[in-house]
Amino acid sequence: MITVRRANDRGHAEHGWLDSWHTFSFADYYDPKQMGFRALRVINEDRVEAGKGFGTHPHRDMEIVSYVLEGAIQHRDSMGNGEVLRPGEVQRMTAGTGVTHSEFNPSRTEGLHFLQIWILPAKQGLKPGYEQKAFPTAERSGKLRLVAAPDGRDGALTLHQDAFIYASLLAVGERVEHPLGAGRGAWVQVTRGAIDVDGEKLGVGDGAAIEHDARVRITGERDAEFLLFDLA
Repeated sequence: MITVRRANDRGHAEHGWLDSWHTFSFADYYDPKQMGFRALRVINEDRVEAGKGFGTHPHRDMEIVSYVLEGAIQHRDSMGNGEVLRPGEVQRMTAGTGVTHSEFNPSRTEGLHFLQIWILPAKQGLKPGYEQKAFPTAERSGKLRLVAAPDGRDGALTLHQDAFIYASLLAVGERVEHPLGAGRGAWVQVTRGAIDVDGEKLGVGDGAAIEHDARVRITGERDAEFLLFDLA
């Protein structure tokens, strides 16, 4: 069974320097029917103006994953990390017992476009942690590349939850399949182009929940980029 969440049905916040679309309830956008999908709590698609960003602010008891589509993020946190995240790189921050961080667009001319993803951890009170890894285009083209997993297998980031995140780039007509274990569900989020997911056409910003199916079948309709979440 597939349930589609269309891009234009998402929550929207416009702050001048920040244009943000919320797949699930977040900040001032609240919909009791859209509180997340399993352990997946937040998918925000953010566009940040050149030289702007999020000042230092706190988080706790959350796995926060950033996925850049265009531009770059300058990240700094209370653990002493100071990194720049670019397209093809994925970042995981375990907020755990508490962390503060800031995220800025370091460019003076180019905008930043990225997804901020929150996943509920399997338990609270974890030690704060940080990881960042690059996943080259060749590793994501025409296939599902595992970028985050509970055990960090295959060079993926480590998530403190029974959740797996895959990134993919599909050309027109290319097809991938992903098996779903018993009782598991998948969420697919499109960031570029268009895909067919089990007969449903999804475009930029669209998402879909898949449950009670043995596998997910995805075909490129237009040159596409998307994330697939496999969740307990």
